[in-house]
Amino acid sequence: MLKSILVLMAVAYVSADLPAGRSLAAPDVQLCQRRSVHELGPDGKGYFFSWRDPALATAQYDWLDARNYCRRQCMETISLETSVENEWIKERLVKDKVKYIWTSGRKCDFKGCDRPDLLPNEVNGWFWTATLEKLAPATQRDQNDWSPTGGIGKPQPDNREPQQGGAEENCLAVLNQFYNDGVHWHDVACHHVKPFVCEENPELARLVPFIH
Repeated sequence: MLKSILVLMAVAYVSADLPAGRSLAAPDVQLCQRRSVHELGPDGKGYFFSWRDPALATAQYDWLDARNYCRRQCMETISLETSVENEWIKERLVKDKVKYIWTSGRKCDFKGCDRPDLLPNEVNGWFWTATLEKLAPATQRDQNDWSPTGGIGKPQPDNREPQQGGAEENCLAVLNQFYNDGVHWHDVACHHVKPFVCEENPELARLVPFIH
C-alpha cells in the first residue's frame, strides 16, 4: 500500500512538465484485464509490440501517447535496465525490421532537476520514467547503449535538434541502423512518432483498485 502511494506521488511529480492539456493516463481496469502479451521476456514479464497488433500495425505515436497507451493496459513503455533485456529487445527490432521504437527513457529538465547529482542534465539527468530509476551518466559508455553517432556525427545524446532550430531532444528511443550505426539508444524530441514496446508493470496493476 505504501509503495503504491509513493508511486502515485512520483507520477504526479514526473507529470509536472507535461504539455498543457495533456496528462498521464491511469490504468483502465477493463483494458488491464484483456491486455495482449506477444512474448514473455527474459525477466518473465509480458511484452507487447505495437507493430504486431493488427489494430496498430502501422500506427506510430509520440512519446507521451505511446506511454499512455501502455499505462491504460497496466503496462509501461520499456525500461532497458539490464543488458540482457536491452539485447533481447534489439534482436526483435532486427528480426521484425522495425526502424525505431520509444522507450520510457526521459531527460530530467523540469522543476527539481537542478539537483547537483542531475547536472549537467544532458549527462546525468536521464532516467526511466516507468521505474523512476536513474541511468548511469551518459559519459560512462560501458554502462549504457548510447550510439557513437547521430544526425550530426556526434555521440549520443547530442541534443541535436535545438542546434538546428527544432525542439529539445528529451526522450530516449532505440534506432535500428537509422544512421548506419547498428541498433542503439538515441535522444529524440518527444513529439516525433514511433512504434513502441510495452512491458507489464506490477505497480500499475496494484494501483487499479485505488484509482477505480
